[in-house]
Amino acid sequence: DVVLKGTKVDGVYSADPVTNADAVKFDKISFADVLSNRLNVMDMTAFTLCEENKLPIIIFNINEPENLPRILKGEAIGTLVH
Repeated sequence: DVVLKGTKVDGVYSADPVTNADAVKFDKISFADVLSNRLNVMDMTAFTLCEENKLPIIIFNINEPENLPRILKGEAIGTLVH
């Protein structure tokens, strides 16, 4: 089981990639690292529920038409929060 979070960017970054050219994209990141780095990946209530229930989240660019089918096939797209 996994939660899919479609967004306008292709994953979780160290900073806002729109305003910060030095932002680094994470392929994988832990729930703890998201919290300790204060990264805003989604609504905190939903994020906490996923963490408490050990439900990973895949954050990906929903505007790329092939991303969802590729994720469903098991390809590593976006960022996995675990």
